[in-house]
Amino acid sequence: MATVTALTGALARRVAAQVPDPELPMLTLADLGVLRGVEVAADGAVTATLTPTYSGCPAMAEMRAAVAARLRNAGFPRVTIRTALEPPWTTDWITAEGRRKLAGHGIAPPGPAPRRTSGPVPLELSGVRRAVPCPRCGSADTRETSRFGATSCKSLWRCGSCREPFEYVKEI
Repeated sequence: MATVTALTGALARRVAAQVPDPELPMLTLADLGVLRGVEVAADGAVTATLTPTYSGCPAMAEMRAAVAARLRNAGFPRVTIRTALEPPWTTDWITAEGRRKLAGHGIAPPGPAPRRTSGPVPLELSGVRRAVPCPRCGSADTRETSRFGATSCKSLWRCGSCREPFEYVKEI
């Protein structure tokens, strides 16, 4: 059996971290903060841990399959994908690079997530708690046009200054 080294673990982590999110393909799973960890056992088996953005996330099956396929293609034949629901994912886990990429693609990144105690994570599909600046021109003259976007985690907005529509990632 192959000897597992720190380089092997770093390679597995780097491979898994580069998998794009199926709903926000400009972000990697690492950018989004759903890739919680990658461990390589002494026998070379890899376990990657993902946390869904919310418990009913329809993209989880695709994320699991994509991470497993990328790791196998990188030479890791035994791959397990684990789902961790605790602690629950929050938009605070989106990296600074991920927030920059969202804004660069015309999607307003979320502000700070609401603080909560333990238990299930409510996915609030209603209004916003703060002004949402336009990701294109930076104006605060924006308004929500639909509480629902392409996914339940986003809403649709329009800027009054540049007149451009944009999506907004809701804080959860």
